[in-house]
Amino acid sequence: MAGYAAEAGAAAGAGRGRAARHPPLTSLVVSTIAAFSAVVVFAILRSAYDAAVSRTTTLLGHNLEPTPWHLFKHDKGRPPARAAFRCAPSLTCRPPVAQPAPGTTNASANASAAPRLCPAYFGAIRRDLAPWRRGGGGVTRALLDAAQRRASMGVAITGGGRRLHVELYYACVQSRALFTAWSLLQLMRRYPGRVPDVELMFDCMDRPAINRTDYGGGGDGDHGSPPPPLPETNIEPWSKEFRDIKEGAKAIKWQDRVATAYWKGNPDVASPLRVALLNCNDTNMWHAEIMRQNWDEEVKSGYHNSKLSSQCTHRYKIYAEGFAWSVSLKYILSCGSMALVIDPQYEDFFSRGLRPEVNFWPVHIDVAAGGMCESIRDAVEWGEAHPAEAEAVGRRGQRLMEELDMDAVYDYMLHLLTEYARLMRFRPAEAPPPRPPAQEVCEASVLCLAGEKQRRFLEASAASPAVSEPCVMPPDAGE
Repeated sequence: MAGYAAEAGAAAGAGRGRAARHPPLTSLVVSTIAAFSAVVVFAILRSAYDAAVSRTTTLLGHNLEPTPWHLFKHDKGRPPARAAFRCAPSLTCRPPVAQPAPGTTNASANASAAPRLCPAYFGAIRRDLAPWRRGGGGVTRALLDAAQRRASMGVAITGGGRRLHVELYYACVQSRALFTAWSLLQLMRRYPGRVPDVELMFDCMDRPAINRTDYGGGGDGDHGSPPPPLPETNIEPWSKEFRDIKEGAKAIKWQDRVATAYWKGNPDVASPLRVALLNCNDTNMWHAEIMRQNWDEEVKSGYHNSKLSSQCTHRYKIYAEGFAWSVSLKYILSCGSMALVIDPQYEDFFSRGLRPEVNFWPVHIDVAAGGMCESIRDAVEWGEAHPAEAEAVGRRGQRLMEELDMDAVYDYMLHLLTEYARLMRFRPAEAPPPRPPAQEVCEASVLCLAGEKQRRFLEASAASPAVSEPCVMPPDAGE
């Protein structure tokens, strides 16, 4: 009986196994309907997600059009999933924690120390803002609205310098919008409670979007209508890079450097100047080495041949503007070589500290004066005839860059915004009509949107609260 029972149980088990392998038709229908419904629901959710993403603008600019006044290749409508989905909670910033009021920051603890005088080129802030100072007209709401037509984004700092809101109009090339917002957040962190409430427009492309001559801005004596206020900034953390370049420069003494003028860069940036510079590539005739930079090959090699700290091998280094200004100026000056600056049309904020034949050597394009190649040759020949003086010019240029630490950068930003705020004739708002709603930006939201490499650079440039007062602006000529 026991054996029989076991056999019967086995048979029953086999029957159950056959039933499991061949379910009834009703079960198949139900399973099919459930699977189909899940696919439909997923498709609906995915469509809703895509629609939400297409309506959500971020500092990455993935669903914004490129600036129409300066078009560039842009993968519109293809946001990284991580940035669009995972960062959604971070895009709504928490209310800022209470910050010290002006006069109670860490910097005030050292208020008894002798005040630092800002570098002389800080005085250019007043010169830059002069069009809005004339006649006391200032920066009005109408002028700012007019600037939006040629702006990539609008920025509002409110709440006593505690909150940052951004309105996005067009995509910025590369990651400029991301880093611009980050630089303002770091300024607010460095000087808590001291950054003024302001509202302003930013263009993030290379060339100025507003032509001064269109608004009677030919000079200080011209009293035409003021232009729309449209600042452009390029604030990047570079203290580590300067240290590396300076160490690389120390490795090669002046007398051991190559006695020619050197330039290496990309001439294919719609720059007639750089194209013409290629004609000066003759060490015998013009004492110049002009090298074309192949960035495609550099990307493949991991930028092995473009390390800035290893490019201080020549006594003379040439600066040539590209499509507009070039970030290479500060790296060239940092080498301690005598910088040969070819007639610049644009200014960086620190380049106002350049003095011809003091901390750089001017090179002229004017054919009547001999032409660019001849001017380079003459500069090298002068330097070789006066080696001590040429080396001193290079050292003074390097010293100018050494003084350009992040303390100076943040102080310049603070004074620029402070002087600008004095000219505002309206109260800044977080989202004034009829503009689109602004989104609040904070460190968490910026870091979440950033890619791995961007995040590393952002975190490396995080500021700390200042331990001393900002430098004191040089007196105005009218004060």
